[in-house]
Amino acid sequence: MSKRKTKDAQLPVGECITELQRILRERLCHQQLPDKPEGVEAQHKHLLELLKRTAVHGESNSVLIVGPRGAGKTMLLKCVLRDLLEEKEIQKNLLQVHLNGLLQTDDRIALKEITRQLHLENVVGDKVFGSFAENLAFLLEALKKGDRSSSRPVLFILDEFDLFAHHKNQTLLYNLFDVSQSAQAPIAVIGITCRLDVLELLEKRVKSRFSHRQIHLLSSLTFDQYLDQVQTQLGLPDDFPDTVFAEDWNDSIKTLCEDKSVEEVLQRHFNSSKDFRSMQMLLMLCLSRVSVAKPAIKPADLLEASRLCFGDAKANMLHGLSILELCLIIAMKHLNDVYEGEPFNLQMVHNEFKKFLQRKSSSMYNFDQPVVMKAFEHLQQLELIRPADGSSAKQQREYQLMRLMVDNSQIMEALQKYPQCPTDVKQWAMSAFG
Repeated sequence: MSKRKTKDAQLPVGECITELQRILRERLCHQQLPDKPEGVEAQHKHLLELLKRTAVHGESNSVLIVGPRGAGKTMLLKCVLRDLLEEKEIQKNLLQVHLNGLLQTDDRIALKEITRQLHLENVVGDKVFGSFAENLAFLLEALKKGDRSSSRPVLFILDEFDLFAHHKNQTLLYNLFDVSQSAQAPIAVIGITCRLDVLELLEKRVKSRFSHRQIHLLSSLTFDQYLDQVQTQLGLPDDFPDTVFAEDWNDSIKTLCEDKSVEEVLQRHFNSSKDFRSMQMLLMLCLSRVSVAKPAIKPADLLEASRLCFGDAKANMLHGLSILELCLIIAMKHLNDVYEGEPFNLQMVHNEFKKFLQRKSSSMYNFDQPVVMKAFEHLQQLELIRPADGSSAKQQREYQLMRLMVDNSQIMEALQKYPQCPTDVKQWAMSAFG
């Protein structure tokens, strides 16, 4: 009887919402790993077997995981590592080094990071090495076990692998592949990249040492599977403390996904990106609107979240400009219309602005040349304008050719939302002539 009571026990709504937010935020923000990665079972099996051969049998190898952004490359690798480290012996013995091409921008920084992650700073000390190869060989030698007969296996995971190919002489890649081929120490080199032509970036000597083993991930997700994933991502688990609340919540999510307007929004997201991270961002924005007063996600929440996701950053930037800067943008818009997109300079923009002032015979917008130049420079800093290709930086600033980086629709949309925008400025923007 007592068991039944606890099972059917209803928690206060506030506690349910807090627990709901905790579970779903963990899933959406921390990208919780699935129990089994869907749609990539063959790739999962292949990679797991490959890494097991390094971790258990001391066999060296190299492999590339290739696929578009958001296809699940990192998720696949994390799932494989989780499954691999379930065995206590492997967990105790296996070492991992994670490098990222965006962070380790040259081989010296990469080597420092390898030393740090292998906890060998004290061993290296103040030793001076003649070359990168000597330094790496010393690090791997230092990992030998007490009997000095066998070395601990090391996984080198190179994220943004293609960026390592831009390092001088590709020394890091050459040495890692060389070690993996020559069986000096058991290492596995795993590259993660979204470039399909990554092998073309490798030098001959590096390419010849690479195993040419590639694992491709291509999103084969259909819209129905995408909808199922949305439902799964927002669903509450069976072990939720309040079963009645969980059932009601899951029913409301099912109803939400069947709504026509919601389906249209999700279809638009699916068409623009099948990336799970962008889906999770959308759902996270919906979840942030759930509260005790509104304990369910409504179609309007999804529409608002979608609007925020597809928000135009450049158009939003225009809302924060001063009236003078906005007037200069409108002058550039008219120059673009008249000269069919040809580049312009500050002098031309200022002349166009003066024409508007003469027509209005208003002293309200009269600004000195230095003030106008300052505003023009600010627009360049915001990257709303940029120097035209081939324009010389040595030219006088007034005559340096520039291009406008926002289009007419973005300007007109920003004007509609600009707080207390003067009517004559709006009319000037809408007029067909400057």
